[in-house]
Amino acid sequence: MGTPEIRKEITLNANINKVWNAVATSEGISSWFMQNDFQPTEGHEFTIQSPFGPTACKVVKIEEPKEVVLTWGEAGWVVSFELKDLGDKTEVTLVHSGWGAPDEKIPGPGPDMTNLQIRNTMDMGWEGLLNNGLRNVVEGLRL
Repeated sequence: MGTPEIRKEITLNANINKVWNAVATSEGISSWFMQNDFQPTEGHEFTIQSPFGPTACKVVKIEEPKEVVLTWGEAGWVVSFELKDLGDKTEVTLVHSGWGAPDEKIPGPGPDMTNLQIRNTMDMGWEGLLNNGLRNVVEGLRL
């Protein structure tokens, strides 16, 4: 059995276009996640500046303003943001998949951890990034 994906759903008090700009532009992503040279073009290869150094990514799918899918790093991760228009609110579903076997070590510049260990750490990380970082940016709560 593989390592389970991370799935997070939140509803934000912001219209879909504002949320889209936060998850599908370089400036938006930098405002709540990490510095990057993202471009919303399928096939675009870009780098995010993680705490462990630059990490290679690639845009797999762009369907404005509903979905952005990208690969992240050497481990085969896939991260998607699906947006659902609720009028003056937006439902966001984040899925972080592509994990290997639970006891397999993750390649790359990060700590020497297994898929399951880093998945569990990132599960908590995504919780904070979405509910504090992204929410604060799109709902205007940023200090």
